[in-house]
Order: sequence, then structure tokens, then C-alpha cells
Amino acid sequence: MDHGIVTDIATCIIAAWVVGVVCRVVRQPLLIAYLVAGFVIGPHGLRFITDRESVQTISEIGLALLLFMIGLEMDLKKMLGSGKAITVTALVQIFGGVGLGWLLFSWLGPGASKLEALYLAVAAAMSSTVIIVKLLHDKRELETLAGRITVGILVLQDVFVILFLAVQPNLKDPAFTPLAVAFGKVALLVGVAYTVSRFVLPPVFKLVARQPELVLVGALAWCFAMAGFASYLGLSREMGALLAGVLLSTFPYTLDVVAKVTSIRDFFVTLFFVALGMIIPMPTWDYLLWMLVFSAVLIITRVVSVIPVLLKLGLGHRMSLVPAINLSQLSELALVLLAIGKGSGDVSERTISITAFAFAFLAVGSTYGILRNDGIVRRVSPWLAKLGVPDLPEGSAEAGHDHSGGTIFVLGFLWTASSMVEEIERERPTLLPRLRVIDFNPETVAKLRARGITVIYGDVSQRDVLEHAGIGDAEVIVCSLSDSVLRGSTNLRLLRQVRSLNERAEIIVHAERLDDASTLYAAGASYVVSPRLLEARELLEVLDAVDNHLIAEKTCEQLARLENRSEVIP
Repeated sequence: MDHGIVTDIATCIIAAWVVGVVCRVVRQPLLIAYLVAGFVIGPHGLRFITDRESVQTISEIGLALLLFMIGLEMDLKKMLGSGKAITVTALVQIFGGVGLGWLLFSWLGPGASKLEALYLAVAAAMSSTVIIVKLLHDKRELETLAGRITVGILVLQDVFVILFLAVQPNLKDPAFTPLAVAFGKVALLVGVAYTVSRFVLPPVFKLVARQPELVLVGALAWCFAMAGFASYLGLSREMGALLAGVLLSTFPYTLDVVAKVTSIRDFFVTLFFVALGMIIPMPTWDYLLWMLVFSAVLIITRVVSVIPVLLKLGLGHRMSLVPAINLSQLSELALVLLAIGKGSGDVSERTISITAFAFAFLAVGSTYGILRNDGIVRRVSPWLAKLGVPDLPEGSAEAGHDHSGGTIFVLGFLWTASSMVEEIERERPTLLPRLRVIDFNPETVAKLRARGITVIYGDVSQRDVLEHAGIGDAEVIVCSLSDSVLRGSTNLRLLRQVRSLNERAEIIVHAERLDDASTLYAAGASYVVSPRLLEARELLEVLDAVDNHLIAEKTCEQLARLENRSEVIP
């Protein structure tokens, strides 16, 4: 039966919603629901939709919008601050992964030639930007060090694929010129985008700033203009959309654009994942065998090309394992690459089918892996230690500090703790020698130690870390992290664990929900901080200032407090 595009889109959305509700009931990731929905209604399932192309074009809009918003939310300063870790790891992962993958696929298969094995190796070296970023965004891990390293590697992977596609037509007879042309196109894209965003967009956006609709339409126009220009140059549309978002991220209208585009993006991204589910073939024993081989090669190349490099750079077990886990799946661009190879006669239909099935298998598996990466790290880290792979010094403070003076423990270090340390430095500097911070972010550890603050590298949810850090001798223990930020624990669980190690300390914990406070007090908390109450009090003061025509003075007071602040986490 021939369906119109509207009917096909409606079928996709209904199927995604029905399977999504089921996954929600059984507590499975929504991403899996969308892939399953696509398989069920697609040409390999119940055949409600037999022509995937009818939905593909619409779904690609969602991919462009998603990457545009990723660019809007990127902090280039932080990305550049992690530049060495990103650049070195990405180069080793890409070229090491391609080299090792080529050797393994040439030896094992399923490619029939060394050229087809090269296509498979390049495909296996690429990870899915869409899947990873969506999951990290949902977990609020995009701005963590591991998240920034992961996204940075993904960006360089995409650049590599673009360059590979530029030389792909000449693989049977390699030449230098296509590679130089590809580099020139990337440079032209970046140059034009930067020039327009620097000199043309600011006055235009300033002109329409009082019209929110025009700001939104202007931002979308900029996104699709750059995507179209990239496509015109023969580059990836997604790269153009990502670049458009990055260059717009410094504008004062970013938050408003993100808020308005989110709902539009979610609709199109749902279609994107449903469309991906449609390419999943019906499993056969041949597919299953080679899918497992391909998946094993991909995971092996991630492990040997990511973890050792980050360990060598001194980032410790956690920051080395998490990016490798995050990157353990196949990119959508890999399927595009293999399809192009098929058009050139270099790749067989069987190889593409095997890879498509591996894509689905790894998408599901890596989804669980990313959502549970903290638990995986906790299980693997002790084995690495037994094998003689050193972690950052866990449970030991910075040399030169008297452990007996560190009576105020800060468990975990994020925004609130950063502001607290700044206030202590300004108002109560005599407290600084008494502070001891426990955190597992190497960047945070280095910055705090540079300020002369005692830091212990470790996971606050681990009892051994707390014991070795000397939590039993603490006078005051502070945890300012919310339950959504604590990985593998909650404030209640952490409180009970700390109280069992120290019965006399004053323990201050965080509560997002007001009805959590009584439970925390009953478990032994000395004081429960509820940020919403503090914000409500401040908002009431602002409303009073407005009523008394003192808002200008209130603003000046806040600006004075913000002036010259130099926090560990801005």
C-alpha cells in the first residue's frame, strides 16, 4: 500500500509513543524504544512503512537541529582547556583504531578484500555523535571532563570521516590532491562561518532582539544556511550545523534559542532514531556471528586506543574508562560511508547488512553502558589496580598539608562547593587550612591544589575512599551535590555511610525535595540545605526591591558581589 509522507510520519510518531510508554513502564531507555519502533514498522518488520526514504529527509532535519543545539551548549574555552587530552587521544584512537581494525578485518573478515576491510576499519573507528551526546545530555555529563573529552574526540572523528570521504573515490588509485582539496574546503567553511558570525550576525540580531520570533527564525536560518553551505562544498551537513551552533553560542540570545528549539528538535530527533531502526535487518546466524565479530573488534580498538592514552596523560582510572565506554558504538556516518563504498563497488550488500545489525546491537548495548558507566568503572578499576595499572593517588592528600588540621570535609566539588570556597577565601580565609575536598575530577583536583587547598582524589560514594581520607576524624562534613549529580549514590545513602564512619561530626547535606529533609534528619543529618528555599528568599528580596523602587541598588549590590570572583568552576 502506498502511503503519503504525512501518514508515514504519523505512523512513526505513534509507534515511537506506544513503544516508548512500554519502555518507560519497564524502565528501559527511550532511545531503545525508538529503534525498536522503527524495526517493528519498517520493511524488515510489520512493513507499515516500506520506503524509508519518505521519513529519512525529515529525520535528517532532526539530526541537524540536534547538532546545532550541541554547538550552542558547547563551551569552547573548556574544550580548548582539555585540548591536549582530546587531541592526543583522538589521533591515537582514530589512526590506531583504523590500523588495528584493518589488520583484524583483513584476517578475520567479513570483507572479501583488503580494500573492503579498510572501509570496515574506518567505520569501526567512528562513534555515534547523536546517541552519545543525547545520553550524556540526559545524564548531565556533557560539561564533565569525561564528557568534554568524549565530545572532542567525536568532533575530530567527524572531521576524519569527511577527509576520508574526500579521498574515497581515489582509494583504488590514491592521490594527494583530493586530500588537500578536502582540507581546503573545511578551512573555507570555518573561515566563512567565522567571518559572518563575527561581523554580520551581531548587528542583525541586535536589530531584531526585541522580536523573539525573529531571533528564533534567524538562529534556525543560520543553522540551515551553514548546513547547506557545507553540503554545497561536499562536506557533512551535520558539521555545518554543529559549527553554526558553536559560533552562535557566545551570543546573548543562546539560552532563549535553546529553550525554543528543544521541542522542535525532540520531534525531529524521534523520527531520526525511528528511521535508523528501519535499517535493522532480520537476524540470521550469519549476521549474528559477524555482528559479534565486528562488535568485538570495535570494542577492542576502543579499549586499546583510548584507555592507555588517557592513563598515560595522568587522568586516572575513571577519566580513562568513561570516555572509552562512551565511545563504544558505531556512527551513523559509518553506514553512510559503507553505502558510498557499495556505490563504488568496494563494499558488498552483505557487509552493509552485517554492519547495520551491529549498529543496532551496539546502540542498545552502549546505551546501557553509558547509563551505567559509573558502575562499570567501579567494577573494572580494582582489576586494573591488581594488574598494576596505577590510578591517581586515591585517599592521599596533597603533600605539605597537616592531615590533622583538615577538619572540614567537602564531599564532591561542583558549583555550590566552588562558590563556598570562593566565599571562604574572601570572608573566612582562616578556614582554608581546615578544608579537605574529596573529588574524582582531575581538573578540579589540580585547580584546588594550585590554590593550596588539600584535595583527595577519589569517589565519595566509595567507603574505602572515605576511610582512607580520614573521614572518621572530621569535625564538619559537607555534601552540596544533588541526588541527580551523585553517581551511584544519593544524599541519604551517603549520609548513612558517613555517619557509620563518624558518629560525632556535624554533617550538612543537600535536599532537592522538601519532604526529603525529614528523612535526612532522621538518618543523622545535622543540617539540610534546600537551595529552593534560599532562592525563594532571594527572589522575595528582589520583589521587595522592585516594590520599593530599589531594584537598581539591588542589581549593583549583586554585581559588586560578582566582581573579581575567580572560582574554580565559573
